[in-house]
Amino acid sequence: MAIRDRISGNEAIALAIKQVNPDVMPAFPITPSTEIPQYFCDYAANGEVDTEFIPVESEHSSMSAAIGASAAGARAVTATSSCGLAFMWEELYVAASDRLPIAMAVVNRALSGPININADHSDSMGARDSGWIQVYSENNQEAYDNFVQAYRIAEHKDVRLPIMVCQDGFITSHAIENIELLEDKEVRGFVGEYEPENYLLNEKEPYAVGPYSVSPYYFEAKRSQAAAVANVKKVVLEVAEEFEKLSGRKYGLFEEYRMEDAEYAMVIIGSAAGTSKVVVDKLRDQGEKVGLIKIRLFRPFPGEELAEALKNVKAVAIMDRAESFSDMGGPLGAEVPAALFKGKVLLPCINYIYGLGGRDLLVEHVEQIFAELKEAEKEQFVEYAPRYIGVRDLEERF
Repeated sequence: MAIRDRISGNEAIALAIKQVNPDVMPAFPITPSTEIPQYFCDYAANGEVDTEFIPVESEHSSMSAAIGASAAGARAVTATSSCGLAFMWEELYVAASDRLPIAMAVVNRALSGPININADHSDSMGARDSGWIQVYSENNQEAYDNFVQAYRIAEHKDVRLPIMVCQDGFITSHAIENIELLEDKEVRGFVGEYEPENYLLNEKEPYAVGPYSVSPYYFEAKRSQAAAVANVKKVVLEVAEEFEKLSGRKYGLFEEYRMEDAEYAMVIIGSAAGTSKVVVDKLRDQGEKVGLIKIRLFRPFPGEELAEALKNVKAVAIMDRAESFSDMGGPLGAEVPAALFKGKVLLPCINYIYGLGGRDLLVEHVEQIFAELKEAEKEQFVEYAPRYIGVRDLEERF
């Protein structure tokens, strides 16, 4: 039976972790993810979970402890944001290359500098090539649902990779929304027990994790990782199908919103999809054929599927809440055109950088973007440099 509640995104993640009841949670506080281990350590102290909660001295130590626990055969979890994720950088690659199915809640926050504690995607997007599966959430419900599904994806025998479940700092992490929770027994039955094939404490089968890899072996290890990544999309869809039967809520690699006959489309990640959907509805009421695709799974990138979904539109806006400083746009601004090119789908694309450091994406911004798409369709061009939406002109005084 569904449990209706009204909670923040951080509490939703903490409750999901509680229901999973992992073996080990090492954590170090950093805004805006601090509440997740704060809520969870209360559960541990009150005997509501069996989890060993470890307060460590840094985020680097947090991921190191998670790696050690996972390598020993335990189900491990942690949470972080921004500079905390950056402090884990070395260990992110270790976790992925050692094929350890750690789950991490990432509450997206701008990566310094200048110092800023508000939402953008520069932290997780900076780690996009570390080998972790990346799933993004629009709202509190999705954050909860994505985390419930996380271990089923990461621990699958054909995957065995770490996964980060991302949500936007403060916008969802601290905002209170209505949410439907599952019963504890339903979540634990869905996730199941962790039964690793190989682990350090298995005395019957000696096993090494993370040994020095010389040149004759390193390349093959990376190729093995890539083979596992290639299995992720299929597993994500299989897990989502099972989750829908349990919860009634449907998930895929991405969400297509009013795309059935759309001529102009927006591709976006995270909470700003909510504002954009309002504008799509408004323009639809005015007879405009517009639609939206919200990316859920960013790593691995669903390029083939996305090209198929966009093949009939006349122009597309690609929205990035992170700047890659390549003079070619943001992460989505690189991935989407590449996917379209490989799929032989040629259409005008405009990459927009928006919302850095917590700047709001407004209704009028989205309306402006769809108006500019019409002009792009007339001109039939693809811009190399991104456009910046919602930023003051450089000539203005700050």
